Amino acid sequence: MDTIEQPPSSTPPLPPLPPPHSQAQPPRTQLSQHLSGSLSFSSHLSMDDEDVSRSALTTYRAKEEEIEKRRMDVKERIMSQLTRVEEETKRLALIREELETLSDPMGKEVTVVRKKIDTISKDLKLLGQICQKKEKEYKEALEAFNEKNKEKAVLVNKLTELTAESEKLRMKKLEELSKSVESLQ
Repeated sequence: MDTIEQPPSSTPPLPPLPPPHSQAQPPRTQLSQHLSGSLSFSSHLSMDDEDVSRSALTTYRAKEEEIEKRRMDVKERIMSQLTRVEEETKRLALIREELETLSDPMGKEVTVVRKKIDTISKDLKLLGQICQKKEKEYKEALEAFNEKNKEKAVLVNKLTELTAESEKLRMKKLEELSKSVESLQ
């Protein structure tokens, strides 16, 4: 992790925050330690935010790869079924022709099989359309996700800048107050 360098200071380093439910110190001491630790807390916050962003990006990429893998698997299975159905259709057409040249003892069964093939072809066409629709929805959702992710990155950068500027202003004010106190002595 990157560390944020603090400007040199004549004051000693700030003590860590007490545990959330500590009763060992009076509430006023806890409050003063909490307030004095807020400067270091904001730098930890930006590093934690960066870690969360990296973790979210890694998780997003892993899920993206899993979705793509599943999509390709479904697409391959559909294409395999389409190919198999087309081959079966051709084969059945040849069989039908041979049966028609002969006497037609199996005509009823051939008709049933043809109807099943027609039904399956319609189902496959519908599944293909559904697959295309889902792919379009997926792309739109991905674009929306990427846009929001970019927007978040901009806001995180803005937060980092504002935090840094706030710290500078507080340090400057503390130095002015310190000089004022020293001049009073």
